[in-house]
Amino acid sequence: MKPNNSFDLNIRDIEVIESALRAKAGRRGMAIAQGDVSEKLKEEMHEIQELLGRIHNQKVWYSPKDGKFQGGG
Repeated sequence: MKPNNSFDLNIRDIEVIESALRAKAGRRGMAIAQGDVSEKLKEEMHEIQELLGRIHNQKVWYSPKDGKFQGGG
């Protein structure tokens, strides 16, 4: 058997995954700040950050057609 390389995820699914990864990274960051500097923890933190970066880089950022930037949230 071969692994499934095609996933059917919607935007909300990706948001949930991204949010969970950020929460896990926050917990790992707290552990590191409190003195846990194990190699396994550092590797896991690096892996999470790399994955969050790949998700971020796949996002499509839209800008207004008239070229005017409108700030805000």
